[in-house]
Amino acid sequence: MSGNKNTAAENREKEVLVSVEHVDVTFTNGRKKFRAVTDANFDIYKGETFALVGESGSGKTTIARAIIRLNDTSAGDIKFMGKKINGKISKEDKQWVVRNIQMIFQDPAASLNERATIDYCISEGLYNFNLFKDEAERQQKVDWALQQVGLLPEHKSRYPHEFSGGQRQRVGIARALIMEPKFIIADEPISALDVSIRAQVLNLMNKFKLERDLTYMFIAHDLSVVRYFADRIAVIHHGRIVEIAPSIELFRYPLHPYTNSLLQAVPMPDPQIEKAKKLVVYDSSQELITENSKLTEVRPGHFVYMDPSEMEKYQNKLAAMQATEIAE
Repeated sequence: MSGNKNTAAENREKEVLVSVEHVDVTFTNGRKKFRAVTDANFDIYKGETFALVGESGSGKTTIARAIIRLNDTSAGDIKFMGKKINGKISKEDKQWVVRNIQMIFQDPAASLNERATIDYCISEGLYNFNLFKDEAERQQKVDWALQQVGLLPEHKSRYPHEFSGGQRQRVGIARALIMEPKFIIADEPISALDVSIRAQVLNLMNKFKLERDLTYMFIAHDLSVVRYFADRIAVIHHGRIVEIAPSIELFRYPLHPYTNSLLQAVPMPDPQIEKAKKLVVYDSSQELITENSKLTEVRPGHFVYMDPSEMEKYQNKLAAMQATEIAE
């Protein structure tokens, strides 16, 4: 498949955990059909944080929900640990997917049952999969999960409405962690939080990634948030992935016009630099999109959605950026 394939040597060293191959997601309303995701292609390697970035309505959450089987796909394959998990699969495979892929939802208030105690909210997966031998072990697991996210065992008897947004998001993280999954999808987990809490939650997630060898798919609309958190970034626009690159590379050499416009939207702390910034408005009508357009590797690990005839244009753009960088 096309997508984020690196060089052959690098691919041998990395283990692909999740593979999305030519995936479309189409919604139907009566006779009307709307394609929310078009020909999505990317791999997520074990142990990395892969960020999916784009504006609201671009299809980020739709792809995430397709991976976790909450949305049906209309074309393509989604593979987890080499096994196809979209479309019709056995009951055992469905349980295996739920057991190994967990999701931290965007709205911590809506994703928790307000009528259930925190104890039950966190334990629900344990009950469903019988992941404890007795009540004492279940309580021990819940206490561990709460302590891992900076909450206390005494919080178990409380209800979600008694917590702040940041605390509820911590409960959501604890609920995902207690299942000991191999892959966690974090759908804008910090967008509903205060700025002071955001860094705490990101640091918490990074800590678990290192300690428990977790793999994340991190969804965001703000590039500044994922700059230091993600290993690689995919930029999505109107359901189509337009650029994939390592995080540092994407910020140094943004090639696709839409990526440039997203980066320009990131506010700068220096008021003089912010004032001098030129507004970059992306106009998709100016893009050459043909039946031959696809994600194409411009340099190792850096892919841009283009028609083959545009390769020279993007290579020249990259060379100009590198020349400017050297001159500075």
